[in-house]
Amino acid sequence: MCGRITLSTDKDDLQSRWGFIDPSGVLDSIKPRYNIAPSQKSPVLTVNADRRVLNMMRWGLVPFWAKEASIGYKMINAKSETLAEKPSFRKPFKEKRCLVLADGFYEWEKTDKKNKVPYRFVLKNRQPFAFAGLWDVWKTPEGDTLLSFTIITTRANELMERIHDRMPVILNEKDEAKWLDPEFKDTDKLSSLLQPYPSEQMVAYKVSTIVNSPKNDTPSCIEPV
Repeated sequence: MCGRITLSTDKDDLQSRWGFIDPSGVLDSIKPRYNIAPSQKSPVLTVNADRRVLNMMRWGLVPFWAKEASIGYKMINAKSETLAEKPSFRKPFKEKRCLVLADGFYEWEKTDKKNKVPYRFVLKNRQPFAFAGLWDVWKTPEGDTLLSFTIITTRANELMERIHDRMPVILNEKDEAKWLDPEFKDTDKLSSLLQPYPSEQMVAYKVSTIVNSPKNDTPSCIEPV
């Protein structure tokens, strides 16, 4: 499971890394985030006319056919092994794939029945990266539009497995274009991209329990303890 992420990277560096267009002026509203939680909005890349487009979307997928938006609370993650089978993910897997921008994520290690220790996982080079995601568009009863996303998970790598048996899919940079391409519909080849990120290219460190509350969103959240 992946239930908290960070994106503290400078917005100019995000532009340099992914070369997206920003027709809605999303970039101007982006500020460093240290504790992004489900139901909150986060930067996501999609493709339109072969250009990468920056969007703000709500975390927690609300399928186009949903009767109410609350279903999104149950769909913050999607298992890579069953994307082609689940009604909520089958169509987005073929047509609405996205990159969820991040530079870290949190997971909690159970130390006993009552206590958990939070860890932040980052790339060893401390660069931003992209989770493999799916997105969809939902129309509210009032006629408004809601864009939402889910983060795909896979089995844990060696760094992660002592804390949790699953981890979010961090795409290799060379695979990002193929994942985004809406014309590429070979689900077997797409599934082959959804592998655990190499342990030797990642680092994990303990952080403060202030990250337990999504109300806390300050640099203190990502400081080692």
